[in-house]
Amino acid sequence: MSVLIRNGRVITATDDFIADIFIEGETIRKIGRNLSEQADEVIDASGKLVMPGGIDPHVHLDMPFMGTFSSDNYETGTRAALFGGTTMVIDFILQKQGNSLRAALDEWNGRAKGNAVGDYSFHMAVTDYNEDTRKEIRSMIEDEGISSFKTFMAYKGALMIDDRQMVGLMEEVKKYGGLINVHATNGDMIDYLTHKHRSEGKLSPLYHYLSQPEVTEAEASGRFADLSAYTGCPGYIVHLTCEGALNAVRNATRRNQKVFVETCIQYLILDASLYEKDFEGAKWVMSPPLRQKKDQETLWAGINQGLVQVVATDHCPFMWEQKLMGKDDFSKIPNGHPAIENRMELLFSEGVKKGRISLNKYAEVACTNPAKIFGMFPKKGTIAVGSDADIILIDPDEKHVISASTHHMNVDYSGYEGWECTGKVKTVLLRGKLAIHHNECLVDKGYGQFVRRGKVKGFI
Repeated sequence: MSVLIRNGRVITATDDFIADIFIEGETIRKIGRNLSEQADEVIDASGKLVMPGGIDPHVHLDMPFMGTFSSDNYETGTRAALFGGTTMVIDFILQKQGNSLRAALDEWNGRAKGNAVGDYSFHMAVTDYNEDTRKEIRSMIEDEGISSFKTFMAYKGALMIDDRQMVGLMEEVKKYGGLINVHATNGDMIDYLTHKHRSEGKLSPLYHYLSQPEVTEAEASGRFADLSAYTGCPGYIVHLTCEGALNAVRNATRRNQKVFVETCIQYLILDASLYEKDFEGAKWVMSPPLRQKKDQETLWAGINQGLVQVVATDHCPFMWEQKLMGKDDFSKIPNGHPAIENRMELLFSEGVKKGRISLNKYAEVACTNPAKIFGMFPKKGTIAVGSDADIILIDPDEKHVISASTHHMNVDYSGYEGWECTGKVKTVLLRGKLAIHHNECLVDKGYGQFVRRGKVKGFI
């Protein structure tokens, strides 16, 4: 199968030019003006932006959490991602305490293989670091192509590891060319405030936010940066939300340390006032919570300053019925937010169209940097000869409205209901095959492939 994309405006993290793209099989074979190649399918991209497929390095599909499961599985979640222009996701495997990393990998492979519509890879969340776990690290990186390991500084008794375990894990991961992802919030302080508010009868969603003040994230981000600097292990802070946490990273740069930072689309455009909507605020209960408008400006600035390298989603959807588990107690509301389908279009509309970021920066933080940081570049994350033909076509001026009635995620509400966007993903190619066209999905479950990732460098 061959495809020729004609006359599109090609945007990468570094380039902006008009060209044709010739695709053969799964790979980009030629880029140039007025290509003469004959193709099985010709796509006229005149007036469209032609960009790399989006990579969302932070999703939770079919994840067990708080006595239930996130409502998108590998089929529904990756299909919804494709509709929104994201051609690849990286999900988090959760090691069960007392069990091996291998057992966790087998469990997640069982969920994903044969079900994914779009491409995927895994981070390995280490929740029980001991001698047996230590011995599995090398195999995960070298044999399985899983080179990133997540740690939690919160959720004590379930997911959290202590600093002793963190340092040991960092030292082992560094040996073999891996990277540590971290959920950087002070779990002990959050537990104290949660207990305090509950004991005072303060049980609405607002108190989820008030139990996780900015200082809990700022302190943990600084501590993680210090541990990363001491061990020399590359570090990546997931879903950073606020000025205090970003300042901790800024301080680390003063000693010439590179700490990768990811924020999520919701932290750029939503704020904590949503928690004042009585129980409806449960729609936006996530961890960390939404912050203040001043934090939004800090994050946009951080993107342009190169301090924030990635915009992801932390997609972890729950049906409204599941959210109601916490109707009488905010601490029982499943934490999570649906956005896997909305990220690319919201970031384009709120970022590019409103002049907050350039087109090149858009491609960089949504597509290229995740590929570079997590050991997939240039196979993924760019438009170049030899790269996978993961390509999206965007109409930069088409307006549309986000609604649960039209989205493809398996969740019965939207955190962005009624939000008008400018810029619409019209066509998506995944490894050279038309995946989304004319608002239809043209690939079946099982088309998505696992992407083995290489060792990481700790810089981009």
